[in-house]
Amino acid sequence: MIRNVTTIRVRYADTDQMKQAYYGRYFEYFEQGRSDMLRSIGLPYPSIEEMGLFLPVIEAHAEYKLPARYDDELEVIVILRDRPVARVRLDYEVMRKGEQEPLATGYTIHGFVNSSTGRATRAPAQFIEAIEKALEG
Repeated sequence: MIRNVTTIRVRYADTDQMKQAYYGRYFEYFEQGRSDMLRSIGLPYPSIEEMGLFLPVIEAHAEYKLPARYDDELEVIVILRDRPVARVRLDYEVMRKGEQEPLATGYTIHGFVNSSTGRATRAPAQFIEAIEKALEG
C-alpha cells in the first residue's frame, strides 16, 4: 500500500453561499493529492506524459460527511492499494488537520491511454516499476 498526505487550506473561493467548501472542490483536492502522491514516488505527471501516457479519470466517487469551511487546513490522504494493470484506483480521505473523523471520502479510477493513438493500453513497465519500488520502500 502506498499512502501520501497533502495539506491544503480552504480558500475563500472554494466556499459556497453556505460558507462551506463547495462539493465539487473535493475532486480538485483529490487531484492535488493524487499529483503529490505520484510525484512522491517518482512519477510526476510530466514524466507520465513523456512515457506517452495519459491517465484520464474514468470513474469518480465522493461521500460528504462533514463540511470544511474557509481557512480550514485539510489533509488529503491518498491511498494506492493495488498494483495497476489496465486501470489504477486511488482512494481518498479528506480530514481537518488534527481531527480523526473524515470530512469526505472517495475514489477515482484511471485508465491508461496511449497519448499518440488515444487508445486504452496497459500500464507500462516503467510505471509498474515505480509503483513496485514505492510499495517495497
